[in-house]
Amino acid sequence: MPQAGFFQNNLEPLLTRDQVQARVQELGAEISRDYAGKSPHLISILKGACIFLSDLVRAIELPLSLDFMAVSSYGASTKSSGVVRITKDLDAPIEGRDVILVEDILDTGLTLSYLHESLLNRNPASLKICALLNKPSRRIKEVHADYIGFEIPDKFVVGYGLDVGEKYRNVPDICVVIDPSANWH
Repeated sequence: MPQAGFFQNNLEPLLTRDQVQARVQELGAEISRDYAGKSPHLISILKGACIFLSDLVRAIELPLSLDFMAVSSYGASTKSSGVVRITKDLDAPIEGRDVILVEDILDTGLTLSYLHESLLNRNPASLKICALLNKPSRRIKEVHADYIGFEIPDKFVVGYGLDVGEKYRNVPDICVVIDPSANWH
């Protein structure tokens, strides 16, 4: 657990860093097995998935490449606006490549559905989704994730890259925010 005082009073641990690391290693082994003989191209969604991606690529025992996209649907709020917009697009084409879209959380499905369709239109050889967290109770748009770290309840979570108002990304555990309406500044 983090040092005393690292957690604010408003956070309650849901998944420990050890649980997360063990599952990331398992996901890396699954991807390595599924893509044996290939060189997958991983696309991470900034900013939330960057820590997950960093650990995941070290767990994949294959040659691979990376790219990044940034999207906005939350802003500083704890609720999605429902409108997805790409704020940083890919640096290179993905046509003919085996692509894995790496995301921190599959929540309403609006963002991943939008990105999945956008990337399919770019003609990859294959396209799969790897989400660290899955919150099926919030699903508005059905999206199939091929690799899922953990299924979690309908709670707002931070840590391990996930934030609220750009805070708490560096918390090593995944924590439930007890009062999402609290002042975060």
